[in-house]
Order: sequence, then structure tokens, then C-alpha cells
Amino acid sequence: MSVPAPSADNRAVVTGASSGIGAALAAELAARGYSLILVARRGEVMAELAGELTAEHGVAVEVRAVDLSEPQPRAALCQELASRDIAILCNNAGIATFGAVAELDPAYEQAQVQLNAVAVHDLTLAVLPGMLERRGGGILISGSAAGNMPIPNNATYAATKAFANTFSESLRGEVAGRGVHVTLLAPGPVRTDIPDPADASIVDKMVPDFLWVDTVHTAKASLDALARNRMRVVPGPLSKGMSLAGQFLPRSLTAPVAGRFYRKLGSD
Repeated sequence: MSVPAPSADNRAVVTGASSGIGAALAAELAARGYSLILVARRGEVMAELAGELTAEHGVAVEVRAVDLSEPQPRAALCQELASRDIAILCNNAGIATFGAVAELDPAYEQAQVQLNAVAVHDLTLAVLPGMLERRGGGILISGSAAGNMPIPNNATYAATKAFANTFSESLRGEVAGRGVHVTLLAPGPVRTDIPDPADASIVDKMVPDFLWVDTVHTAKASLDALARNRMRVVPGPLSKGMSLAGQFLPRSLTAPVAGRFYRKLGSD
């Protein structure tokens, strides 16, 4: 069975919907006729986006201002989603840090694990039984090309994205033939807009323009891949290169090279 068509009763859920890939996924889903549940911390930003999507596409858009790194609010959201008809779950929310993990804020590193890994697991488990019972659903998990290899100075992010990558592809094998599509989005650098040279971050300065992909392209490619039940979508040349390096090159070679690059990011 394909991903369920939009209806008056079902919803597509997008986490991290207040900006970046999440906002682009929400816009693309609305353009395809799906009513939405948007999840992120910034309720006022999502409310503005909800109004725009409803006005442009005529879909219902619900907003849930939830910090998914916090267990109790996350549990309440999971309880709600378990009782709803969820056609698509886009597990997209995530944060990253750069620098030696011993020198970073432990509380923020722990929140990163909760958001990038535990929340992905919890929300998936909340919607999966209903999807299997209805024999229809789509789960898009935003992992990363960074999850394919060890990356010193990006240790927590790389580790949590390794979880997202492996969980997505393992889950896909478990639900094969049961009506639920599972696709991993494993991007490299994704740019929302062209930065002002005066305000460009060290990431913008170090990564050439031709290696970036934009959020609109990423969202469309991801949802097209989910509809076709592809295992993994890897938009952009840098993410493809990182994926190949992580799979075929010795980690003793890739880890020091990546570590030097990410050390520079941490110095910004």
C-alpha cells in the first residue's frame, strides 16, 4: 500500500517545523493536500506558518509548542499522537554542537541526545501501531550523512544521527509488506537562504556554494522518496560523498580528517 492520501481526518506531523527543512516539509505536505500538526518549541513562529499554509492551501494546521528534549511534554504529545490518525510522521527536529565534548555544556549535550535520538524513537513508537493497524503510513526520519562515520568534535551529533540512520533502516525491514513506508533523509549542508558575506558563519565560509542544497529541494526529494518507499534519500553532492566515505573508507582515515574540519567549526 502507498502512503495514505490526505483526508479530512488524517494528519501529517512535522517536528522541527519552525524553520529549515521542517518548515519546507510542512509547506510541501500542505501543497500536496495534507492537514498538519506542526511541532517545535517556537509556537508563535509556527502559528504564523500555519496561517500562511491554511490561506494558501486550504488545509487545517494544528500547532504544538513542545520542547521534544523534555521527557514529560514529549510523553504528552506521544499520547495524543497515538490516538490520532497519523498518515505521515516527519521526525525532523534536531540540534548539533561542535567542539570537544568534554568542553561543551553537559546539559545541552544530554538535551541533544533526547531530541535527536530518544524523541525520534518515542514518536515513532507512538504512531507506528496505528499505522500498522490501518496498513498505511509513512515515516520520514531525518538522520545525517554525519551518522555514517565517527566525527571528533561533533561526537554527540554524529552518534545520535548514527542512531537515527540505523533505526530508520532497521525499522524499514521490520515493517516491509505491512503497508508502512520508512525512509531515511541523510543530508549534508542544507541552506535556507544565501547568507550576507558580512554575517556568514564559518560553515558558510568553509563549504563552497555548489555543495549546498536548499530546503525546498530537500523537502520535495524526501517526500517523493517516502512515497516510493525508498530506503534512503541523500540530497546534495557533499552528503553523497560523506555517505560513500563512511561506508567504504577506513575509519582510521576518515575520523582524523573529519575531526580537523569540525574542530574549525567549533572555533566559530
